[in-house]
Amino acid sequence: MSNLRTSPSFFSVALSTWRAVNAPYTQAGRSSELPSGIVKLSIKAIAGARSADTLGAEREGTGVIIDASGLILTVGYLVIEAGSILAMTPDGGIYPATVVGFDHASGFGLLRTQASAAKQPLKLGDSSKLNTLQSVRIAAHADAGGVSPACVSSRRRFTGWWEYMLDDAIFTAPPRGEHSGAALLDDDGALLGIASLWVSDTLATGVAFPGNMFIPINLLKPILGDLITHGKRQSASRPWLGIYTEDVEGHVVVTRTLPDGPADRSGIKRGDIILGVAGHSIGDQSEFYERLWASGQAGDDVTMHVLHDKKVKHFVVYSADRTDYFKPWMVR
Repeated sequence: MSNLRTSPSFFSVALSTWRAVNAPYTQAGRSSELPSGIVKLSIKAIAGARSADTLGAEREGTGVIIDASGLILTVGYLVIEAGSILAMTPDGGIYPATVVGFDHASGFGLLRTQASAAKQPLKLGDSSKLNTLQSVRIAAHADAGGVSPACVSSRRRFTGWWEYMLDDAIFTAPPRGEHSGAALLDDDGALLGIASLWVSDTLATGVAFPGNMFIPINLLKPILGDLITHGKRQSASRPWLGIYTEDVEGHVVVTRTLPDGPADRSGIKRGDIILGVAGHSIGDQSEFYERLWASGQAGDDVTMHVLHDKKVKHFVVYSADRTDYFKPWMVR
């Protein structure tokens, strides 16, 4: 289902956002003080990182300390092919950190730093109880703006161009610019989500209403043990093609294939139109991902039906696990 919750009207969201931003901090949980569990992450990618051309060789974002041992939760794209990581606490402490795990399906990245940095970890909340029009707080490290109020503008499916989809993403307004890895907090200071993106239309109505997309924290709970122990979830990985797409006038159009990735090696190229997967026609990105992920698991071959050079062709793409493409991607 692409719409799991009732969507409020544009006027309701606009009014609730105004109220959230202008309401006084009357509750202790709504304090504008930056929690000590919010850290700044400074990351340098390994030499020759494949992700450097899209994510940069040097990255900054926010991390959230979630337990007393020094576990830090952040958005996964910050830590892909990380060579060195520093975590800076609000009191000025600087601690080295290492990658513990990564999960492409959800978009989470997990790090570990010294236990001495974990003065007051943030507790995990329940994102299933977070409703539209609810007031929340966004907490990023101080250089990225600290703490600010926001409103939940929608809960709905999000489909990304990089083979990524969340069924029940959290969207908030107004937008935060330096959002990567920021925490979404309830009035009690519990963690409800991790910021992933700036989006131009949080309501998906075709009318500009910018804000941010957050990954719900409940997606972490069933896989946290796997990430700590194994570096990734232990269920079978989805087939990954290394392909970027966009919905254009009712067609799924290839905008890029990653160099030497599965789709690139098969001959699929920019400008091709994906018509179907494994004998099933598709109409949009959501259907493309649903058919792709239902076709098997990472390493299986995937039959793609593609409009290529003005002819309908069948390509057999030998899929992969996304994390394998970014080797040497190190979990230490």
